[in-house]
Amino acid sequence: MFPCEQSNQQAGIKRLATETGAGQWGSSLALAGQMFGLDVRVYMVKISYQQKPYRRSMMQTWGAEVFASPTDMTNSGRAILAAHPDSEGSLGIAISEAVEEAASRADTNYALGSVLNHVLLHQTIIGQEARKQLEMVGDYPDMIFAPCGGGSNFGGIAFPFFADKAAGKDVKLVAVEPTSCPTLTKGVYAYDFGDVAGYTPLMKMFTLGHDFMPPGIHAGGLRYHGDSPLVSQLHQEGLVDAVAVPQLETFAAGIMFAKCEGIIPAPESTHAVAAAIREAKNCAQTGESKTLLFNLSGHGHFDMTAYDRYLQGELTDFDYPEEAIKESLAHLPKVG
Repeated sequence: MFPCEQSNQQAGIKRLATETGAGQWGSSLALAGQMFGLDVRVYMVKISYQQKPYRRSMMQTWGAEVFASPTDMTNSGRAILAAHPDSEGSLGIAISEAVEEAASRADTNYALGSVLNHVLLHQTIIGQEARKQLEMVGDYPDMIFAPCGGGSNFGGIAFPFFADKAAGKDVKLVAVEPTSCPTLTKGVYAYDFGDVAGYTPLMKMFTLGHDFMPPGIHAGGLRYHGDSPLVSQLHQEGLVDAVAVPQLETFAAGIMFAKCEGIIPAPESTHAVAAAIREAKNCAQTGESKTLLFNLSGHGHFDMTAYDRYLQGELTDFDYPEEAIKESLAHLPKVG
């Protein structure tokens, strides 16, 4: 169940360092760490640390140390704070801090919960199960939607259907991202670092620039500048579609879903819900009949502050930060 933690334990590793945005990955690593006797240190994106205090408490309950990133504990964190004292953080910054710590200690390894291709392949159990469930009722999806930050939620549900698409099956795979961090819909396909400080290997992916600072939306798990190399290549080849949805529309979709199903979705998940609702309304207008499959990637029980702010009319949509992205893209590494 926890191959990452078990393999590290068997290798004699004592500590794991990681990052988290929404908090799901940090929570899972914290739980697994205490089960296998590993100390866990989590660099949690500062805006999420503030917006999602109970995710932080959950990780601490399971014994993890949790710090609001950027911190003054690492060279990369101190550099960010020196340049931007009020930084809200990003997944790219938190990755830099976790990687730096792991690289500085022989007893510590770094663990990443998204982006990397092997993570997406591990997550495909989600899509395999969905496929079996649909077979049981004699159905097959016409379209598949999933929230997409680094790519693990999207790849997890969509990739098991990709072989059918490659063989000619008419199934549309749609990655859904925030309009304020539109990696696939507005980014460029280029080699870039997976973190702000440039500690990671270069990866060819859709990117907004590794030092792009996303606005402080409540979907913290989607505030990442790049996408998985596998997702990016498939999108570049026209085999994966992408759509961006603004924050207010996603929360309206989350509330509609909660009223219908009794499940309150996480802000990340509401992006897929919103895109599915868009398509359902389109089908109602055209008279088409489609089976729509979306990935409900997490519950929103730790995000009720965000829902409360939405219900009070305090949330806003963030404009597409075109100038900020243009500036960040100017810093892409020179390759070749």
